[in-house]
Parts: sequence; C-alpha cells; structure tokens
Amino acid sequence: MGILTEYFQTAMSEARFELMENGRYFGTIPSARGCWADGATVEETREELASVFESWVLFGIQFGHPMPVIAGVDLNLNPHLVKIDAA
Repeated sequence: MGILTEYFQTAMSEARFELMENGRYFGTIPSARGCWADGATVEETREELASVFESWVLFGIQFGHPMPVIAGVDLNLNPHLVKIDAA
C-alpha cells in the first residue's frame, strides 16, 4: 500500500459523524483541523468528507503547510533528507 493510500485510509478510519438537529449528518477528521462535510446520510457524508480531505491534503502540500501525522503516517518532508538538484 502506498503512503498516500495509507494516510487517507487511516484518516478516514478516525472520522467522526454526528446527527445534527436539522436531520443532516456532520463529519470531521479530528487530526485535520478545518476538514469537515455534511450530508443527508452517514454514507453521503463519508463520501463527501473523503473528497474534502483529499482536497485539503493536496492544498496543504501545494502551499507547504505542515500536515498532521496520522497514526504514525507522516507526509512532511524532512529538509535534511531531501536532495534537490539545482541543475
């Protein structure tokens, strides 16, 4: 399994869902601050949350934001281990 697949699966296994007063479901990934979704059913909310989380991760990586380590899976690059050719 690739590291991104493991990261996404682990994050989604941490997802929390609750029924709101308006009858819709609200879902979050506690490790991913600000990443949430809502839907008419838990499954719809889960699918939307997975999509939102994917965008959240890609946006964070693109702009160099530190990513949360989720269940030991670390997407952050260690600058001392990364060699960049300036050719």
